Amino acid sequence: MSHPASEPGPEPADDLGVVAPQLRALRRCASLTLEAAARAAGLSPAHLSRLETGQRQPSLPMLLALARVYGTTVSELLGERVADRDAVVRAADMEPTHAGGWTYWQSGASGRGMQALRVQVPYGSQGDIVRVHPGEEWLHVLRGRLRLRLGDTTHLLGAGDSAHFDSLTPHRIAAQDPDGVDLLFVHTLLQSPTAALCLGPTPGETP
Repeated sequence: MSHPASEPGPEPADDLGVVAPQLRALRRCASLTLEAAARAAGLSPAHLSRLETGQRQPSLPMLLALARVYGTTVSELLGERVADRDAVVRAADMEPTHAGGWTYWQSGASGRGMQALRVQVPYGSQGDIVRVHPGEEWLHVLRGRLRLRLGDTTHLLGAGDSAHFDSLTPHRIAAQDPDGVDLLFVHTLLQSPTAALCLGPTPGETP
């Protein structure tokens, strides 16, 4: 595996400002110590502490991991709500969120058994982060080419291609071309504060 690229420095992101206190509150509500929560999310305690105090901004994989650990959704971590579990999410109501170089839009209601996202992955962003966790994932390439590594096999997906796999298979995704890639992404949510998963090497941090 190639050496992960350096993580970009923090950028202003008002839409992530609510995350720090929310992360701390959810951890305490789940009766998890900092060390236990960090271990379950595949992070170091020091890194999780910096996320909870707002000194670092979480990447999308980190948000996904912590949402699973705390039995919630990324949209709820960000303080977003879809009233009464609306079945329809209008394009005008989808606000972009930037995390770890990715841009993503919530494309489904909160409080469901699955979470749907529309994701834009720039070239060179987090291509070396390996993820392993219980559940299933489905993705569909809208534009560009996606490099998907599942276990020891690498697949190149183009626009219109899809993949559906068990998330316990070590996996990582990256844009194949400098123009990046746009995709639809659906994953199952584990409503358990003790769900075990690992995000693999996080640039600049030791798990």
